[in-house]
Amino acid sequence: MTVALMWEARAAEGRGEELLAWARARELSVRPLRRETFRGPQERVLVITWWDAELDAELPELPEPSGELVTRAVHRWRFEAVAEG
Repeated sequence: MTVALMWEARAAEGRGEELLAWARARELSVRPLRRETFRGPQERVLVITWWDAELDAELPELPEPSGELVTRAVHRWRFEAVAEG
């Protein structure tokens, strides 16, 4: 099964590039099948990692950035891939 972990944070005003650099520099203890990093409106940063694992498996995730770097707690979601058809 393929599981996608999504990690999304909103930077404090004027700190979007810093949050993006912070997220890109974080290493995970295990390498995912794939990892992509995005930036969006309102200085948001999104990281998606793909894993060959069960939906409830213990997987490494990006931590919370320091409180002054973000405007709120990180949002996290898990999804499992479904067959197209």
